[in-house]
Amino acid sequence: MKTKDILLTVSVLATLATATAVPAQGDAPPDPAQMARGAQAWSDHCGRCHNVRAPDEKQDYEWDISVNHMRLIGNLPGQTAEDIKAFLKSSN
Repeated sequence: MKTKDILLTVSVLATLATATAVPAQGDAPPDPAQMARGAQAWSDHCGRCHNVRAPDEKQDYEWDISVNHMRLIGNLPGQTAEDIKAFLKSSN
């Protein structure tokens, strides 16, 4: 199996695990510092290669899939990807 195929498989499995997770009751409200980091990272990283989508354009599970995929493509650190996801999901 090629490295690209392995990365795609891992990405799909990670996305499925994330998308099917049930959020805990009483989740804490979004962290304002994480929202700020996510907004800045979204602007800095995502706009480099293509037009960024409006944060309210996708549902949470769609952002999970998109950001996990782009994390691999764009070689984003894990915390940066989590910050971007939190920012994007805060619009829903």
